[in-house]
Amino acid sequence: MKLELSLHASKLKNVAGAFKGISDPFAVCTQIATTQGAKPHVLGKTEVFKNNLSPQWVKIFEIDYELGSPVKVAISIYDEVRKSENKLMGSAVFDIGELLGARGNTKAKKLKTGGTLFATVRKAKGAGLLRLNLKGTKLKNVEGWVGKSDPFYELYRKADTAGGLTWDNVFRSEVVKNNLNPTWKPATVELSKLCGGDLDAPIKVSVFDYESKGGHVSMGSFETTVNGLLAGAQSRQQFTLTQKGKNVGTVTAEQAMVSGVSTAGDVSDRMAKATISAPVAPIGDANFVDYVSGGCELNVMVGIDYTGSNGDPRMAGTLHYLHRGQPQVRNDYEKAIASIVSILSKYDSDQMYPVVGFGAKYDGVVRHCFQCGPDPEVHGVEGCLDAYSKTFSSGLIMSGPTVFKEVIAMAAKRAKDAGAKATAAGKQSYTLLLIITDGAVSDPPGTAETLAQVSDSPLSVVIVGVGNADFSAMHFLDGHAKPGERDIAQFVPFNKFSHSSSELTQQTLREIPDQLVQHFQSRGIAPLPPVQTDDEEIVVEPEEEEIDLSLDFEDGDIKVAGGGAGFVDGFNASR
Repeated sequence: MKLELSLHASKLKNVAGAFKGISDPFAVCTQIATTQGAKPHVLGKTEVFKNNLSPQWVKIFEIDYELGSPVKVAISIYDEVRKSENKLMGSAVFDIGELLGARGNTKAKKLKTGGTLFATVRKAKGAGLLRLNLKGTKLKNVEGWVGKSDPFYELYRKADTAGGLTWDNVFRSEVVKNNLNPTWKPATVELSKLCGGDLDAPIKVSVFDYESKGGHVSMGSFETTVNGLLAGAQSRQQFTLTQKGKNVGTVTAEQAMVSGVSTAGDVSDRMAKATISAPVAPIGDANFVDYVSGGCELNVMVGIDYTGSNGDPRMAGTLHYLHRGQPQVRNDYEKAIASIVSILSKYDSDQMYPVVGFGAKYDGVVRHCFQCGPDPEVHGVEGCLDAYSKTFSSGLIMSGPTVFKEVIAMAAKRAKDAGAKATAAGKQSYTLLLIITDGAVSDPPGTAETLAQVSDSPLSVVIVGVGNADFSAMHFLDGHAKPGERDIAQFVPFNKFSHSSSELTQQTLREIPDQLVQHFQSRGIAPLPPVQTDDEEIVVEPEEEEIDLSLDFEDGDIKVAGGGAGFVDGFNASR
């Protein structure tokens, strides 16, 4: 999924210094390293807002996100200082999953140095690429009498902001040295960044003479559209560069072509933009982000295997052994619960979850679906873990066989009830059932039949197998659905991903977005309009310690000089 991240701030602290006016803030966005072996990298910087402590930056950062993969960005705000070091005005870290699950896809954080930083994510608009090869002819030399200009060009998109229409820089070419007839290397630009997928939206091409100390000198510009560039490439049209009303050379599109663009999608986008209220994604174009942005809640239910094959939970080395004297150590059941539920909790506003067990005896009778813990629902990851451990002191006798058909049926009923309640309230909901088991199911045909019967529910089922049992019998879950039925189940072996919580959650949750979309689209249900929020409605999170991140500003480029690691260990979530 491609997302767009936008930023604005309020009441930043002025760090310009005495008698030096008001700070000129800009923000640098760095994707920090959240997994072993990953490296932090700078995604880019915003434009500078002159003399403004409440900047509404226009710059958009595009981020790849996958449900289950931890993605975090560090936002560092600086006061631009000419001919000296920029001054840090504050910083904050945002979890992209938390942003996506927040109301209005927006969160706010109080900065330790003063002020508040707001971050918003939304679906990236306009899939596809523009491949462009530009050539300049008889450009005006602005280098002086000694040498020739070193031209490069930039592409801008027009953006409507609180301060009015502005041009937002989205691409910069390489520099061609000492050449007034430059042919720049072919460039590839994402249409979502350049024009939001609208090929008729205005764009600007500006040419500059490169200066090593910054302060690049303008050599002229022209306005057009992506369609204008495409037509110009076919007709060999020369676009005239102008500077203060005078012609200062021409630019030709030697090649211009787009790929990955759907004509039907373009029409749908324009229809959506024509609505008075917030645009709703057409059903055929909608994805997981559209439904979540419209307020669709993800409910979670946890099912746990208490069969005797897990071993005596009082004995070290067995699957249910609880390290009561070592709170920092968790067994595989606890690790699976903590890592997966912590991801899904970002999309559930109340974070209240039912936890049930199966495969144990109460009063001599084998129960295939019973409540874990004293409460029918528990709060958050810690509540799930607490309900799991308290079940061992509830008088159960671990037994068998491994049957979770009743758990699936219960989850389906809850999912339908929650869906009906949400629909009555003008909302949407979807449920995920997480089942953790140590062995293959005892009745594969019966389980497949149960899954088929509930495939019309707003439900997905993820089964995680722990331990060293032979799980080959669970392969019936792959492709169990018959024609006309929705595939709602997936099996993942824990041991294969026990070295990395992020790999486990990525593998476990990777099919959920498509399954959710398939459910709603098969019923002709479009996502609701994106939830709109004002800054005053957003709960500002308290200030946090400054992130260990140092940036190096060199010749207009920004690089990570040190720090920038934020390793996410989902196995120890909620500690």
